[in-house]
Amino acid sequence: MNEIKQAIKTIRGRGIVIRGNDIDTDQIIPARFMKVVTFDGLGEYAFFDLRYDEEGKKKSHPFNEERYQGAGILIVNRNFGCGSSREHAPQALMRAGIRAVIGESFAEIFGGNCTAMGVPTVVLSGEDTGSLMQMVEHDSSLTIEVDLPSSTVRCGERTFPFEMHPAYRSALIAGNWDSTSVLLSNVDSIESTARRIPYLCGFSTPAKK
Repeated sequence: MNEIKQAIKTIRGRGIVIRGNDIDTDQIIPARFMKVVTFDGLGEYAFFDLRYDEEGKKKSHPFNEERYQGAGILIVNRNFGCGSSREHAPQALMRAGIRAVIGESFAEIFGGNCTAMGVPTVVLSGEDTGSLMQMVEHDSSLTIEVDLPSSTVRCGERTFPFEMHPAYRSALIAGNWDSTSVLLSNVDSIESTARRIPYLCGFSTPAKK
């Protein structure tokens, strides 16, 4: 039997600040980089057009700054991840090392796609988001802790309460955020139920490994 993915309760890491409202999925991962068979390698294209000019030279962008290299918690403003519902956007962020996103608000589909990858999207007030951004920009070595059970973000001596979609929070804490893993963990029950349904006579699942 396949195991359900691990529960996600606390995420710790250094922060990286991306300022600006309405940053859409095309800015997160330009469409021309989506012509792939798998999501492997998408991390290098995160925010590509904002990071490089037409000649491939680096522009001023947090993802290019040495002090933010290795940071795992992204801090953003309002309506982050709006635009198309492309799953490639959160995939690119996750493969660039992002393990949680903190912001003022998120596009609903983007938040759902992040949850399906085990990446929490938590919402702080505008004032608290601004304070956290300033703290990280002042000292990029600070450790941020996103604690899902207590619904708090801790950084330095500060603690910020956050809001999160209840279903997303519950799924991450329970460890059933990956619907595919949940489905595969119940293969026996699926086969048993299928055998009791007349129009599914002969139904069978793929051979187990």
